[in-house]
Amino acid sequence: MSDRTPGNLHEYSVSELSGAVKRTIEDAFGLVRVKGELGRCTRAASGHMYLDLKDDKSVISGVMWKGNAARLSINPEQGMEVVATGRMSTFPGQSRYQLIIDSLEPAGVGALMALFEERKKKLGAEGLFAPERKKPLPFLPEVIGVVTSPSGAVIRDILHRLRERFPRHVIVWPTLVQGRGAEEKIAEAIRGFNALSPDGDVPRPDVLIVARGGGSLEDLWCFNEEVVARAAAASEIPLISAVGHETDTTLIDFVSDKRAPTPTAAAEFAVPVRSELLSELLNKERRFTGAVERLFETRRSALLSAARGLGRPEDILGAATQRLDRASDGLRSGLRGRLDTALTSLARTSGRLTPNLLAHGFATRENKIATLWSRVADRTDRIIVDRRSRLAASARVLAAVSYQNVLDRGFALVRGADGALIRRAGDAASGAGGEIQFADGVRAIRFDGDVSRDSAEGSPQKTAKKSENKSQKSGPGPRQPRLFD
Repeated sequence: MSDRTPGNLHEYSVSELSGAVKRTIEDAFGLVRVKGELGRCTRAASGHMYLDLKDDKSVISGVMWKGNAARLSINPEQGMEVVATGRMSTFPGQSRYQLIIDSLEPAGVGALMALFEERKKKLGAEGLFAPERKKPLPFLPEVIGVVTSPSGAVIRDILHRLRERFPRHVIVWPTLVQGRGAEEKIAEAIRGFNALSPDGDVPRPDVLIVARGGGSLEDLWCFNEEVVARAAAASEIPLISAVGHETDTTLIDFVSDKRAPTPTAAAEFAVPVRSELLSELLNKERRFTGAVERLFETRRSALLSAARGLGRPEDILGAATQRLDRASDGLRSGLRGRLDTALTSLARTSGRLTPNLLAHGFATRENKIATLWSRVADRTDRIIVDRRSRLAASARVLAAVSYQNVLDRGFALVRGADGALIRRAGDAASGAGGEIQFADGVRAIRFDGDVSRDSAEGSPQKTAKKSENKSQKSGPGPRQPRLFD
């Protein structure tokens, strides 16, 4: 039987025992490195990261405070094999132990390469690496956008190479290119360049360069994140990737429109060599000038050969010139003789003209004019008489068909208030106003009563008689117009 009885044991409170266990675990495991596979991996709104490390038999809960989580060079994902460095502690509120992680890194390059191959296969299956979706680079861009760190040697190398080859306007979007959060900044820069308006204050680049210097796989890992690869694939501006050295390969290299082995090579892809362009231009100018000169010389030789076959112009035109001179001399003498003959005939004719002869000629002409004028006057009078007769006949016809004659015979025109003719009793509404036009004037009226169906039967005299008899028996008839002054 044991000498120790329950009454001799020290009694702990719950908090004392939890604290003792906590101190014991922290003293025994103050610094540990644990290798395992990531299970549950979540990031709280506070920035802390909670995850599980597991193997085929056990699971250890872990927590990384937000300060350490922000410095991670990789984005922890479920299934990634990692090595966590930290210390063991307990969480008394739930009576469980946990690993407080100070640093987290992939368990060797093989784990990152496996993740890289998995993402590469996924994006390739979506068609983001297809050659037909890659855009050609502009031959000579006006504006070049560069996404890189503003303080590194990369931007200086790019600017130096551009100045050497062909100076262009460069816009730098400064961003992180390593560490936690760098992938979001890089993707934001690519999307930001694409969102610029071509006519805005900041010009929209014609080509983009995403560049970073060399480094380890972990240093370049932000360019293997999906958010960066998808932003590069969605870029409407042609994009050149220049990440690391020639042997380094990242996911952005596969989705970009052009991969450059180095940032300096990216600048060489972006613009041609200005001196080479000028040399080529001068060479083409010399070739063009030489071709034109040779063409002119060929045409000149052909023209000289044709000219020798035609003979001398003076030999061809000599005889024609002589004939022209002879004809000119004959024309001059012929005109002179013709003028002399005309002057002689005029002199003979003027000698026979006398005042009596002229007066007789004028009198004859005046008699003819008077006769013609008399004929014109007679013809005009006959036309006027004929037109007056036609006008009078038309006036008689117009008077015969005029409604004024009908009014003179005792009839009248009935019009409504709008001046329109009322031809039937049913066309006038009861109580409506109107007017009656007599031969000598117009009187206003108003329609009363209903339409009488018998009014349309028989002659006007019978209708008037029936209306008079009916009025004597039963008072005024239907719809009798009342006259108003």
